[in-house]
Amino acid sequence: MERFRSAQLQSGSTGVYGALLFLDLDRFKTFNDTFGRDRGDWLLVEAAKRIQSFMFEENIVARLDGDEFGVLIGSLDENAESASVKVVQFAERIRALLDAPYRFNGQDYLCSSSIGMTLFQGNETAAISILNQAEMAMYQAKGAGGNTVRFFDEAVQMAGETGPVLEAYLRRALSSQALKLYFQIQVDSELHPLGAEVLLRWNHPTRGLIFPAQFIPLAEESDLILDIGYWVLEAACKQLSVWSEYGETERLTLAVNVSAQQFKQYDFVGKIATLLGIYNITASRLTLELTESIVLNDLTDGLSKMHALKALGVGLAIDNFGTCHFSSTYLNQLPLDKIKIDKRFVHDIGVDPNEAVMVQAVIDMTKHLSLEVVAEGVETEAQLSYLKAQGCRAYQGFLFSKPITIEQFEVLLPQMC
Repeated sequence: MERFRSAQLQSGSTGVYGALLFLDLDRFKTFNDTFGRDRGDWLLVEAAKRIQSFMFEENIVARLDGDEFGVLIGSLDENAESASVKVVQFAERIRALLDAPYRFNGQDYLCSSSIGMTLFQGNETAAISILNQAEMAMYQAKGAGGNTVRFFDEAVQMAGETGPVLEAYLRRALSSQALKLYFQIQVDSELHPLGAEVLLRWNHPTRGLIFPAQFIPLAEESDLILDIGYWVLEAACKQLSVWSEYGETERLTLAVNVSAQQFKQYDFVGKIATLLGIYNITASRLTLELTESIVLNDLTDGLSKMHALKALGVGLAIDNFGTCHFSSTYLNQLPLDKIKIDKRFVHDIGVDPNEAVMVQAVIDMTKHLSLEVVAEGVETEAQLSYLKAQGCRAYQGFLFSKPITIEQFEVLLPQMC
């Protein structure tokens, strides 16, 4: 705890957010009972090695109790949203590492993890309270079935952390217009606006902005994600309709993330067609972003829906490309318009040569397949220069603008034209 208090003091002096992760191995007791304590101890050691292999020098790993581990990240970002994104990416990579098979004497064993996380800035909150927050978030991850990550959300805690109460809380936010769209600009190689990705925020009346990493995973546990997803799609179409009335904005595009539950709906394509008709917008100005896992989960159904969407004229993109094993063979089958390089790879340009090679390979592949490529998470001029040199011609990230309200976005547009 002394190291943690030191990290809090440093965070307070620099204004940079840190984070605490609480990890628990899923069903470890069953593993221990089935294969014996010696094999269980071996698994704990191997899991610890995997966690440690991903740590930077300033990070701290500790075994808390039994099959529980803590990870302290002392320095993330001065911006709460950016810090939230980074810690989620960090946790997801650890989760993926722990989810890979463990080999012992020629036999593979599986043991996933549940990870809870929370941010801290300064030492106003007691260290033990922050640890409790991370632990509560871990139990939320376990309650969701394990092998996942969850962000601590005080609003959820205050609501009693029960499904029906949480659903009512979020549903009330939806009906009371407490959910807001934020827009992160996308630009071309001349830094002229192409459009934006729409991102969701919950404007809580007493806690301020709550980021999607803190409530979307919980909404996905119920059908509420379908209502939220439709609201986002309709709001995006409505905004495109407004922009179509003005010459300076009539060509702007909007990209909308689609959840797995939305895409699985039998009438998903019909709902998109209805929205395009209601708001009388050019379909190509709307881009639907799908993750690799959504498409791979049911390739036959996915292909059918994607071809139907393309018939409508809607743009299709693979989001967070590179986070799954997605070969060019599959890409050849998909009626895609663009690929978005995952921000994790862009972030490590100039830091990790392997990630730079990965970025270059993705860009080369998109050229071969005649697809557009968008680089997410561009934060520095050095990253931008590298991407330009490799032939990437569209970018999104804090270098150009953080996600902002529609009012702020429309003030920004003339400055970038």
